[in-house]
Amino acid sequence: MTDTLNNETFYGLILALAAFFLATFLTPVYTYFAYKYKFWKKQKKETLTGEALPVMTKLHAKKFARAFPTMAGVIGVVTVFAVTGICNLNREQTWLPLVGFIGGSLVGLIDDLINVFGSGKGAAGLRAPVKFAMITAIGVFLGWWFAVKLGWTSIEIPFMGAMEIGPVLMIVLFAFAVVATSNAVNISDGLDGLAGGLAMLAYGAYGVIALLQGQWMLTGFCLTVVGWLLSYIWFNVPPARFMMGDTGSFAIGAGLGVVAMMTNAFFLLPIIGVIFVVEAGSSLLQIFWKKVFKKKLLISAPIHHHLEAKGWGEAKIVMRFWVIAGVFAIIGIFLAVQGGIV
Repeated sequence: MTDTLNNETFYGLILALAAFFLATFLTPVYTYFAYKYKFWKKQKKETLTGEALPVMTKLHAKKFARAFPTMAGVIGVVTVFAVTGICNLNREQTWLPLVGFIGGSLVGLIDDLINVFGSGKGAAGLRAPVKFAMITAIGVFLGWWFAVKLGWTSIEIPFMGAMEIGPVLMIVLFAFAVVATSNAVNISDGLDGLAGGLAMLAYGAYGVIALLQGQWMLTGFCLTVVGWLLSYIWFNVPPARFMMGDTGSFAIGAGLGVVAMMTNAFFLLPIIGVIFVVEAGSSLLQIFWKKVFKKKLLISAPIHHHLEAKGWGEAKIVMRFWVIAGVFAIIGIFLAVQGGIV
């Protein structure tokens, strides 16, 4: 048992190192083309409800005053696809998260391309309902494959055991996990290194859970993503060289939602990804507050922008959010072990 666990851990760490070095090698290639073809990120000017964003525009005026490329998530997509496809492809464990990762990245890539090369009012990117429909379609397809092709029709509830929910409800739950996580990661991608660090901790936690379950190839997939994110953070410490863009955030979010379902640890996702929940929840709460009470609850949403407006520096917000995410990742692993998930 110990030898098997050691071998599986070693295998996952090798994949993580391969991803780190490949992503680090590809970064200068991406940077060359990003500057040559001007993959400049256009600053967001309006909320989802069509209102101006004077606070965020002022806070990030200095950042967007310089050439600031986006779409760096393509480095992660190429890296994860190459390492998984060559070294770690498996129908039962890694096919589904890889497809989710790539599918999410394609939705984000379209959005980024419109943002970079578009003009006029539509240059901000895909309209929110369109993005929602596209990522939902991906989630439903992956959920169908999970429930029908792989035969997963029960969900594990920590400390209570497995509950049979049938294929239809499983597809709905799977799609919800993909959509919710994709949007939550996307919303969190607003400060240098924030989303990357949070995602690295979440994938690391699920990698440990998969390892303890004996899903060593799924562990390898999680650590492959961790390896890329380590490289991304190396280049993205303040001041960031680039942004991962929706290409990266939607890939990370969709893949994470799939991994949560593959480990049968969906109900631990709000704990392991607690900052993602807070970030997305603060945006939804802001919209609700303005609709109902006709005023803002936060100075600016999501909450990291509110803290910026209160005078917190980017590094302070990012590092404290990382610490919180790390603590809750450990709690999530503990609950997985004690709650019968592993």
